[in-house]
Amino acid sequence: MSLVAERPGPGAARPYRFPEVVRRDGVVAAHLPGQALAIAILLIDAGAGREPAGREGLAAVVAKALEEGTGERDSAAYALALESLGAELFTTVDWDSFRIGVQAPVDRLPDAVALLAEAARTPRLDPADIARVRDDEATALRMEWADPGPRAEAALRADLFGRDQRHGRPLHGDPDSVAAITVDDVTGYHGGWFGQRGTLVVAGDLTTVDLDALGAAVFAGAGAPVEGMGGPLPIDPRTERRVVLVDRPGSVQSTLRLGHAAPHRAHPDYVPMTLAATVLGGAFTSRLNHLIREVRGYTYGIRGEFGQSRRFGRLLVSSSVQTAVTVPALVDTVGEISRTAAEGVTEPELAVARSWRAGQLSVELQTPGAIAGALATLVVHNLPDDYHANLRATLLAADEATVSQAAASHLNPHGLTLVVEGDAAVIRDELVASGIGEVVDAQL
Repeated sequence: MSLVAERPGPGAARPYRFPEVVRRDGVVAAHLPGQALAIAILLIDAGAGREPAGREGLAAVVAKALEEGTGERDSAAYALALESLGAELFTTVDWDSFRIGVQAPVDRLPDAVALLAEAARTPRLDPADIARVRDDEATALRMEWADPGPRAEAALRADLFGRDQRHGRPLHGDPDSVAAITVDDVTGYHGGWFGQRGTLVVAGDLTTVDLDALGAAVFAGAGAPVEGMGGPLPIDPRTERRVVLVDRPGSVQSTLRLGHAAPHRAHPDYVPMTLAATVLGGAFTSRLNHLIREVRGYTYGIRGEFGQSRRFGRLLVSSSVQTAVTVPALVDTVGEISRTAAEGVTEPELAVARSWRAGQLSVELQTPGAIAGALATLVVHNLPDDYHANLRATLLAADEATVSQAAASHLNPHGLTLVVEGDAAVIRDELVASGIGEVVDAQL
């Protein structure tokens, strides 16, 4: 067996063509010829950003409760109606939107969309069902929060954005906030937000599909759009690093979450920022993975990327390392972020990042569900209809100077928050001695 001394160069990005976007009144669709399976998703401005303080996770509980039957059918009858169509109902919640959708054979899509509308507009919301769903969600979160990661994530978000802001608290809440949700909270949230019209996104073979009729079924009786939450939030760059220590006594590993505030999803620098982050930590060949995994042997993997919503974004670097190498791993990670911000990227690195990101489009955007998700991105972030059609070319055209400038503009190594979830008694003194940043205890 022989070892390869040099990594192979990037291959040519796979060709890709995004389908034409079709718009009707309140409907955004993509025609996928020959695709017998269709997806329809109702987007409602009722995402986690709308949740009241102390009830984080409420939208996720509402999402689960919508699957428990409607005013016309109990849960068993509703499930049977879906099954008879070969359809599946699904719900998701993010910061910007609440999504309730159906997947069905295209010839049965009208009936499936009628069932979607029934669940979204007239759910049963039986108190016993709501209590059970809430308790299930709280139990799942307790189990999740017993593992490393969620507390570190919560500490990072709180430090970056402030616990007084909704986006400074966990997207799906924590065990206590979910356990505090009442039946009135659920029915009030649905009553307050689900009367709005929303937008219907459809992907599939539209040859025989009447988009106007689908929209009429979903929007029947709906009211006017709700007032928007406002534009992108300002970014106040920090000038000093902070280390937030989340104590996990006896832990043999340290969970690391590093980050800082960053621009929103529709920012003009989205593509060069994405490519800069890919070079830094967004791929297996990235600088961080090469140094921290391959050269140092500190971890099985480390990732760095920009995560962005409609109003805010952040850089997030995540990994886990053995307790003994916590401080060296942090120093090296901050060093690579600093180097990328100061020196930019090289053309060979960028060539790999461009080819990989552009080639991903032909892999990721293959199914009706993926296309529907891309259409939802257009709607939520108010992007032009030709955005995805041009994205591959935009990625491939990004040059070294543009991407390096994005790294300099949007990476802030001096203002990083470094969250360490580990055995505080073992690592605190070394963290303080390193001088990498002020060390404070997490307030969770």
